[in-house]
Amino acid sequence: MDEKKKSPRKLKILQDDPNLAAFEGDLNERLRHYRQRKRQLLTAGQTLSEFASGHLYYGFHKTAKGWVYREWAPGATAMHLIGDFNGWNRESHPMRALGNGDWEIELSGVRTLRHRSNVKVAVTSARGTEDRIPLYATYVTQDEKTHNFSATIWNPRKKFEWTDQKFKPSRNIPPLIYEAHVGMATEEERVGTYLEFMRDMLPRIKRDGYNTVQLMAIMEHPYYASFGYQVSNFFAASSWYGTPDDLKALINEAHNLGLTVLLDLVHSHAVKNTAEGINGFDGRNDQFFKDGYAGDHPAWGSKVFDYGKNGVVHFLLSNIRFWLEEYHFDGFRFDGVTSMIYLDHGLGSAFTDYRQYFSMNTDIEAVAYLQLATELTHEFKKGALCIAEEMSGMPGMCLPIRDGGIGFDYRLSMGLPDFYIKTIKEKQDGHWEMGRLYYELISRRPGEKNIAYAESHDQALVGDKTIMFRLADKEMYWGMNRGYENLIVERAMALHKMIRLVTIAAGGEGYLNFMGNEFGHPEWIDFPREGNGWSFAHARRLWSLADNGYLRYELLGNFDKAMIELIKKYRVLAAGMPRCLRQHEDDQVLAFEKAGCVFAFNFHPTNSQNAMFIPAPELGDYQVILSTDDKVFGGYQNIDKSVIYHTWAHDPQMGDGFTIYLPARTAVVLRKVEP
Repeated sequence: MDEKKKSPRKLKILQDDPNLAAFEGDLNERLRHYRQRKRQLLTAGQTLSEFASGHLYYGFHKTAKGWVYREWAPGATAMHLIGDFNGWNRESHPMRALGNGDWEIELSGVRTLRHRSNVKVAVTSARGTEDRIPLYATYVTQDEKTHNFSATIWNPRKKFEWTDQKFKPSRNIPPLIYEAHVGMATEEERVGTYLEFMRDMLPRIKRDGYNTVQLMAIMEHPYYASFGYQVSNFFAASSWYGTPDDLKALINEAHNLGLTVLLDLVHSHAVKNTAEGINGFDGRNDQFFKDGYAGDHPAWGSKVFDYGKNGVVHFLLSNIRFWLEEYHFDGFRFDGVTSMIYLDHGLGSAFTDYRQYFSMNTDIEAVAYLQLATELTHEFKKGALCIAEEMSGMPGMCLPIRDGGIGFDYRLSMGLPDFYIKTIKEKQDGHWEMGRLYYELISRRPGEKNIAYAESHDQALVGDKTIMFRLADKEMYWGMNRGYENLIVERAMALHKMIRLVTIAAGGEGYLNFMGNEFGHPEWIDFPREGNGWSFAHARRLWSLADNGYLRYELLGNFDKAMIELIKKYRVLAAGMPRCLRQHEDDQVLAFEKAGCVFAFNFHPTNSQNAMFIPAPELGDYQVILSTDDKVFGGYQNIDKSVIYHTWAHDPQMGDGFTIYLPARTAVVLRKVEP
């Protein structure tokens, strides 16, 4: 009798979420295609890290005899290196074709290309001859007179010396992320620098208790106002803020302070520009991008990568290894993942049905690329983090690849900020829905980790409002003085603290804050552009508002620091899902337990709870360890933190617990008193 064939192993994602049973075939195909792509790309015995080494071959490299420059341009018919070194002569230094689209030129003499000299490559194709920036350029600068960009040789006599060998990132430590933009971190109306950020911001971030810095707009972008999301040169650390060594110094110091550093990685699209970017580099429209209409992003005005091409995947994976290797980044926040994994970029879809995740609309090549990207990141640097900016809720985004997932460590809880904005705009507090709030906070894909946040840079951009600005509006301009009573501002501050506390306590396994929002930074972000007269007035952070001692911003900052300290001390983020203890719509109260801490919230604008009963996680005595109503946080000091609350038998339904006085618009955290 023939031996029965063994059935394939059932993917763990199907065990975690039985609702995916109807899509088992799609999930198996996802895994099969990933394995197939890996076989296509790697030679026998080759690792992903070894494959992702384009930056070690292409670009400019110093040799014992001089320099070698290599380029990948399959559509080119001729190439010539031009620059300061040859007076920009387009004929004197031809490159030779090596086959498979590769080109090379060797230059004798180590001083042929001097430090900070400018170069380009003249690419001849069916489209004619165009002067282009080399694909693997690591430093790109703009001429102050002509405003043209060129690749700049970075070869200082004294090489940068890293001193961060003792620092090791860990995926086991929940990330408390401080999202930051180097250029706008200064209070002056100009572009800030890497070294200023190192000097001024890193100590502040460390002091405030955050353990991770997420740097935005680091990959080179010609238009400053794009917030770094229109990338032109993927291997170049942006010269807007300084030199490559300046960025290395920043990361080195962050590591010496014990801070993990993440790069906001943009592999979801690229700038259309041909003079500055990679678009049409070899004379063809489809060297990197999808051909025709599919190669243009309808919402962003940018170019869409073709992840099905081996050369494109090699370029992008090499880019990942480059940032980990050359700059010691500890992982990435992958931008625009939703846009990548759907052929229609997820535009106009509410993703209310599982069928919307598994259909002809899924870009399976992009999914396979992301699986390879997360695998490479984890393989190349132990402890490195991968965070997905993904709003559709694609199942398995943060599950291991072998279990049917895509391999990310965390996904951003992008629905939370939208929920807060909608609630604040449409409902007066007193009518906020506690059940809906709790649902939004605890909604996760089974087995997947989330980064919770109340607001990020997205909510701070011009045309939108931060939570504090939305709550207080124009009163922020004159009502933040600590010497005067202002009921609108006091309401805004109370809710600002409560929203942040409930978010970090229940919303995920990690937390993110955009710089300045921790103290309620006023107004919006508006980068210099023609429409505002190229002003930097709103493209900076006014740290003095929180530091001068006269304004209430300092009080919000005090609370954020105390909140972070508590979350770290009791390992709240690592404690799994919260356990709801009490929820009441009319009273606007919510209480839950996590990591042995009892979090109690009274969102009602006027009704204080004189004897609010809270079921206790276990019998004993409890004491308040944090109150949003403390004077040092801008409150009224109505909570006496010396009071001990004794548990007692209440009724069969509620169980044993204790009663507590909880004023309107106040939250407290209690913990059992140790004997």
